[in-house]
Amino acid sequence: MIIVVSGPGGVGKGTIVDALVGRDPRLWLSRSWTTRAQRRGEPDEAYTFTDRATFEARIAAGGFLEWTEFLGSYYGTPLPDPVAGADIVLEIEVDGARQVKAVRPETLLIFVLPPTRDEQERRLRHRGDDHDRVVARLRKAEDEEPIGRQLADHIVV
Repeated sequence: MIIVVSGPGGVGKGTIVDALVGRDPRLWLSRSWTTRAQRRGEPDEAYTFTDRATFEARIAAGGFLEWTEFLGSYYGTPLPDPVAGADIVLEIEVDGARQVKAVRPETLLIFVLPPTRDEQERRLRHRGDDHDRVVARLRKAEDEEPIGRQLADHIVV
């Protein structure tokens, strides 16, 4: 089974995924790849950080289940290689969730929303995103919410 935890940036996807995976050894977390710079204080295991050429080569080879480009950086989920018998957990944004649902309609999609837009903005700023990136993410969140609600099997606030 594939379980997708999706939602705009700053809504708490990572917190939910960490709790799920930490409580159930049958869940296997697929680590996403990105070409963006690692944030100050961000753990190395948050993503597989890579350069554009390597990412683009993997796209060309069909090595991603889903991928997108946002604010000049690529983000993608490699084709999963879980431990035998494990359910796969993906922590991805709405564009990726839509791609996964199109390829694997049986995917369980949990869509996460922030308690308020103000709280979402506070979280984005707290993790070190600059002003322009915060504004872009909040704008994108407004577009993503109706799509996520339509795709979701469950909605969590």
